[in-house]
Amino acid sequence: MEMNADRKARLLRGEVVVDIDWLGGDVITAGGGIFVKAPEEVVWGMLTDYDHLHQTMPKVVSSALLENRGKIKIIEQTGRSGILIFERSVHFRLKVDEEFPKHLHFEQVDGDFKLYEGEWNLEAVEAPQGKGTLVTYVARMKPDFFAPPILVSFVQSQDLPAILKSIRSYCEPRAVA
Repeated sequence: MEMNADRKARLLRGEVVVDIDWLGGDVITAGGGIFVKAPEEVVWGMLTDYDHLHQTMPKVVSSALLENRGKIKIIEQTGRSGILIFERSVHFRLKVDEEFPKHLHFEQVDGDFKLYEGEWNLEAVEAPQGKGTLVTYVARMKPDFFAPPILVSFVQSQDLPAILKSIRSYCEPRAVA
């Protein structure tokens, strides 16, 4: 997600911003951001609690840390997404490269996508409502199953705001005043 002054100002006012782009070759890029009135460490703690993401993130059915190689983690997840008759479960194993407390890069090493990789970025900021964290996300994806790009982009435009809002609703009550 490209960060410009207008977009950053919207995020700092509390808006949820989501962008969906088609890159060609049926690859979709989904990006978004949200301001969370909580320190980076609180947001980081939620995003990296791999064994419990299914309890804190919508669309995650199961999640487990398989390997801990220091800053590199291997996690396995199952998610459920889609609309109406096009809803399905997706399974993937991700390699996550952690740079505490600012950056998580993930890429599929096995699963239901031809391409699934992206990143979470956390930035400590001062907003009109106080100190907090600007959380941004971007992922590039191409399913390895029949899913028209227009359907994938629509599903992402529906799912990503809910995911971002869940981060805010989970982390803000856990922030120490």
